[in-house]
Amino acid sequence: MRRWLYHDDMYRFGTPQSSWWEASAGAAETAFEPLTTSEQCDVAIIGGGYTGLSAAYHLCRNHDIDVRVLEAGHIGWGASGRNGGFCCVGGDALGSEALVTQYGEAAARDYTKSQVAGVQLVRDLIIEEQIDAERHGENELAVACSARQFEKLREHAEFQFRVLGLDTQVIDADTFRESCFDSPVQHGAALLKPTFGLHPLKYVRGLARAAANRGANIHTGSEVVSWNRAGRHHVLQTSAGGELRAEKIVSAANGFMPEHLRTEIAGRTLPMFSAIVVTRPLTEDELARHAWQTTSPTFTARNLLDYFRVLPDGRLLFGGRGSASGDDRSAAQNFERLVKRMHAVFPEWRDIDVEYRWHGLVCMTRRLTPGIGRLDDDPNVFFGFGYHGNGVSAATWTGQQLARWIATAPTTSTRPPDWLPQVVYGLPGRFPLASLRLSYIRAAIASLRVADSVAQRR
Repeated sequence: MRRWLYHDDMYRFGTPQSSWWEASAGAAETAFEPLTTSEQCDVAIIGGGYTGLSAAYHLCRNHDIDVRVLEAGHIGWGASGRNGGFCCVGGDALGSEALVTQYGEAAARDYTKSQVAGVQLVRDLIIEEQIDAERHGENELAVACSARQFEKLREHAEFQFRVLGLDTQVIDADTFRESCFDSPVQHGAALLKPTFGLHPLKYVRGLARAAANRGANIHTGSEVVSWNRAGRHHVLQTSAGGELRAEKIVSAANGFMPEHLRTEIAGRTLPMFSAIVVTRPLTEDELARHAWQTTSPTFTARNLLDYFRVLPDGRLLFGGRGSASGDDRSAAQNFERLVKRMHAVFPEWRDIDVEYRWHGLVCMTRRLTPGIGRLDDDPNVFFGFGYHGNGVSAATWTGQQLARWIATAPTTSTRPPDWLPQVVYGLPGRFPLASLRLSYIRAAIASLRVADSVAQRR
């Protein structure tokens, strides 16, 4: 089995991203060391991002369980330290109407409530653990890029309010221009609460510090290179030469899941390329060119959405999905396309220098919802992944649910707990011909670009 889906350039665990987050976060408050010795614990967690650290934090704080976290890079090396910093509702890509159609209204409402709770959980952790995460804004804006799309947004927002109980509001184009910003692509928007922006690297570092303070042992530079069984224990070997034995395992690596180590989890994720650029700080006069006056995290309601926000120091962060093999050359081409799109959305900022460029992986699943559960053939292996670009809140919430499940569930039962939403339970199905997943992505993105181009002209 191929070790990684993308080019090896995407998996340089010892190399930080050249991101604004890395440049602005300062030195880490807490230093962690690789696992180089032979150790044992109750629960071993593979992945030191939001999912794994939240699970570790809640296992230690609420249940006093002996936990060790193995992270291949440094804290925040993966998606948890390089995303756009949108803490918002929803870890799925199905959409509200499809959720209700597929799972029923009650299950869809249950899931939606859990995602709102995820946003509140992040807010509470930031406050309780005094994490300097630079919270910014209080809602999320979905911008329509055509008059026809605005009508669809209106219907969608009304459905979310009426059926799912979400706090939504529709803003017409003129009101939006006066209260948020002006752009040639905007034709009104829908507003959704709760949502806020944050500094994702500072948040994940703060979560790691909080977990360590509660008793979790965290090891960076400790990629899991082999995973075997020895009686009732799982045995994990690390790239630093260490060995960890544990009765229970949590697989929490999301888009960087080591599929080659367990056949049960292979082929169940579709990691999609996502890129971000950040400009130099804009002056007040420059911000006024687009009448900018919002702190809300924002995205365009397209198939291949753009997501953006002005950061607290006045920089514009602009991100979008893309297709690439993961090598440096194709990444550079993706950044060129992204900057071109940024200039189409904000033409008055064409002369603003872009100072930072980086990329990462958004983890999709075949059923387009997160997967939370335990393996049928080994109930001591738990997993949580697949947040579809909404991992700040969804992953933090998933870690909390995994901790509760591990601490309270019978050892031999694979049945889901009553409190876990039906929408997220169990392993998502495998992608057919999983070795061709990059071809799926390229074909899908090409067709979505055409669809967005046609929709823009209507």
